[in-house]
Parts: sequence; structure tokens; C-alpha cells
Amino acid sequence: MSPRRVFLGDCTVLATLLLPSWGTAQATVPLSGVHFIELDKPAPVESLPGKIEVIEFFWYNCPHCHALESELADWLPKLPKGVVFKRVPVAFRDDFVPQQRLYYALEAMGLVAQLHARVFAAIHGEKQDLSKGDAIADWVVRQGVNKTQFLEHFHSFSVATQASRSVQ
Repeated sequence: MSPRRVFLGDCTVLATLLLPSWGTAQATVPLSGVHFIELDKPAPVESLPGKIEVIEFFWYNCPHCHALESELADWLPKLPKGVVFKRVPVAFRDDFVPQQRLYYALEAMGLVAQLHARVFAAIHGEKQDLSKGDAIADWVVRQGVNKTQFLEHFHSFSVATQASRSVQ
């Protein structure tokens, strides 16, 4: 199965799990082996014991991730106690890396809350091409971010490809 199909499938599953109508329409308690599979060896998590970790894997150009973003924006302020939410930008191909760097640079600068949804809006609503470093840097500057500081963060992440090094 291609990475894209796995990614789209994961986004669809996450969207289904997070949609409020799904949770209220469910009349039965989820059963192991019927509604989910219990892992023999739980996946390692970064959260403290007793916490539930929800991870969103996303790509800014993904229309499904964009559609899910408004649901997440409504859901995140209502997180139950004991639930930890984390975002992870994916890079299934080299051309995904610049947007992955964008997210991590925004995170390092404390700007995710301010600009994460705006990135989706720029790409999907305003039809801006934010797939390359130069365009990303220009867009970030238009959002009022210092270009030098942003580029320091943007280029501070080690990756195995030179695809994202187009911005000098």
C-alpha cells in the first residue's frame, strides 16, 4: 500500500474518531476485538503514565487534514483532563520536507497557536503554493515574523535531503 493511501486512511480514521456526531451516535461501549485491537506491547508514548496521548499526523497540503483542522480547533479547548494532544507533520516524500520544517520552526518560535490554521487557510482557501522554502519564508514574513529568526529555525533541523534547502 502506498504511503499516500496509508496517510489518507489515517486522516480518515482520525477524522472519524474526532467528529462529535460519531461519539454521540455510538450506543454501545467499544469492545476489544470488535471495535479496536488491543496491542500486546503498547506503543511507546512520551506522555506521563496514566495520560492518554492523541497524535495528529498531518501534511499542510492534505485536503483531509485541512477539513479536520476546524474540528480539532473546536475540540482542543475541551480536552478532558489526562489527555495530551500532539501534532506531527509528515514527510512521506522529499517535497513534504519544507512544510515539515515550517511546522517545527513555528513550534520552536512559539507560533503554532497563531499561525498553524493560517497555513492551512493560505494553502486551501487562498490557493497559495507554500511547498517550497522561498514561498514559505515570504509568507511567514507577511504574517509579521522576523525572516532571519524564522530561517534560523527553519534550517536548524537535520534532514536526509536537500529538498528544503532552497531558501538561502
